[in-house]
Amino acid sequence: MIRPRAIVLSGDGINCSNETAFALEQAGFEAVISHTSELLAKPKQLLKSELLALPGGFSFGDEIASGKVLAVKIRHRMLEVLHSYIEKGNLVLGICNGFQTLVQLGLLPSSEEGSESIVSLTHNSGGRFINRWVEMTVNADSASKTSSPFFKGLDKISLPIRHGEGRIQVRPDAKDEAVAIVNERAALNYDEDVNGSFEKIAALTNGKGNVLGLMPHPEAYIRHSQHPAFPSLKRKGITFESMPDGLAILKNAHASLS
Repeated sequence: MIRPRAIVLSGDGINCSNETAFALEQAGFEAVISHTSELLAKPKQLLKSELLALPGGFSFGDEIASGKVLAVKIRHRMLEVLHSYIEKGNLVLGICNGFQTLVQLGLLPSSEEGSESIVSLTHNSGGRFINRWVEMTVNADSASKTSSPFFKGLDKISLPIRHGEGRIQVRPDAKDEAVAIVNERAALNYDEDVNGSFEKIAALTNGKGNVLGLMPHPEAYIRHSQHPAFPSLKRKGITFESMPDGLAILKNAHASLS
């Protein structure tokens, strides 16, 4: 059986490419790690895959702003190909720094060419880097629930976050219709305010639901032993019955392409 192909960006400060590729493999993909310079030199290689993953990390050392330099390079070298890729229904997954890059590119919450940039990802309200597990709720009224494959059958999500610039802000001059789009395309909301993000949003999708950007790391929860509560529950003889949330998200993506 032919597995759907996923291209995972690496290099230039991205530090979660190996974990992301491994997680995608566990979900059923053929994951290929590609250095950013390699893909940008031959952007049409992207068209030979069904999913593009922009992993977490600190691309280009977060110079200027998180994801900014990588976004500039992508815009200059392969944005036209990327727009075509998205329009054909292929999947794009941006995790943490990858989410920041997608926002810098203007691909979220709208991915159509010429879409106005109405959100940004900026410093956490507490002014500190956050590294913790968080509980989130899948937005039942959002495009993610109605058209996106990633959260099918999921309602509550537990995943780790690791970021200093994860606070979603809406442009102060954004019109009511634009704000409504942000709310409509909010895929995940934190159960508590962890970083000051607008409406406690943790993830966004585009209108078609095939582009997802999220601050939490699904690749970091593909087996139950990765959960911080696992050791104590195991000692008590309690086991996790459901699939780890990160693996469930990636398996949903795989199922939509199979």
